[in-house]
Amino acid sequence: MRRALLAAVLALLAIPASAAAGQPAGSGIGGVRLNKIGEFSDPVFTAGAPAYPKLLFVVERAGVIRVVRSGSTLRRPFLNISGMVESGFIERGLLSVAFPPDYRSSRRFYVYYTDLDGNIQVDEFLRSRTDPTRALSSSRRAVLTIPHPGAPNHNGGQLVFHGDDLLIGSGDGGLSGDPGNNSQSLDSLLGKMLRIDPRISKSGRPYRVPRTNPFVGLPGRDEIFSYGLRNPFRFSIEQVRKGPDRILIADVGQNRYEEIDYETFPASRGANFGWDAFEGFEPYDCGDPVCPNDGTVDPGGTLSPILAYSHAEGCSVTGGYVVRDPSLATLRGRYIYADFCRGELRSFIPKLPSAVDDRALGVDVAHVSSFGEAPDGRLYVCSLDGVVYRLVRG
Repeated sequence: MRRALLAAVLALLAIPASAAAGQPAGSGIGGVRLNKIGEFSDPVFTAGAPAYPKLLFVVERAGVIRVVRSGSTLRRPFLNISGMVESGFIERGLLSVAFPPDYRSSRRFYVYYTDLDGNIQVDEFLRSRTDPTRALSSSRRAVLTIPHPGAPNHNGGQLVFHGDDLLIGSGDGGLSGDPGNNSQSLDSLLGKMLRIDPRISKSGRPYRVPRTNPFVGLPGRDEIFSYGLRNPFRFSIEQVRKGPDRILIADVGQNRYEEIDYETFPASRGANFGWDAFEGFEPYDCGDPVCPNDGTVDPGGTLSPILAYSHAEGCSVTGGYVVRDPSLATLRGRYIYADFCRGELRSFIPKLPSAVDDRALGVDVAHVSSFGEAPDGRLYVCSLDGVVYRLVRG
């Protein structure tokens, strides 16, 4: 799929298809409501952990992870690293947590935050052996530090496991138009989708690099999986029963457009998503000599989003998940997302080359900071106004 294809043509070519699991995608019409889980301080992410279905972990931006057990929020936090976290700017803070598939036995989990110097930091911690609602703050092991000089914005924010490998969505470093050209530079870890194995390597390095990463043995950082992203604050993996898995990236826009990228996992390997040559479907021109399009991006070699919308409709996309909760029949197989400024929850059928049947769910949440998914498919949505909801059948 190339940028030269017009959005209107893409829409005409799109044909609705079955959901990944082989069942027809839901209609997206009605059938859903919000069930309040609790109130928190700046909740920015929720996650479930493998083998612990009764626990929901809620990430608070200031540096605390709280536990909801069987519907009740526990008074004692799971983890409190607020003394290590810079959260004075809205895009900074403790931004996500991820649990590996072997979490029950390994007790390892990972957090993504901005440190006191404003850098992006990924750390490993261990859970208590005897109490699954308590982490061991003394077990901290630094895994990856990404320098983030100068600007407080565009910090990325999410960790997602795909098998044993950890995907990391990093922002471009901030400022208008990526003046440092970080997103297109293969020597920078900013503006990227990174892939590492976060376990200590045999040589003692804090992480391993999968040999199948696209730039291993070539010019560029070995950790890079995809590049050309502005601020992939939220992304997710759609696990497909037949065929390759898919990645969905909600990349926050600059002046004009918000976009959602969707590609098969193999097609994402080494892919260039186009920033800062493109914003949405359109060539990007910031109108300032400090961030000109320097012509280094080949328009024919970049991947187009499957959906983009203008700033007349919102200001900052918040990506979600392809719904697999069996109780949400009208949303099964549809991708759910929102916009921070608009608050309207929406869904569409993810397809290549273009999203199909984008429509509102009929429910709103103010200042959506994130969606979350439990291992069994239950879906949650966080509001920076302080509330976490579960999406349930209407």
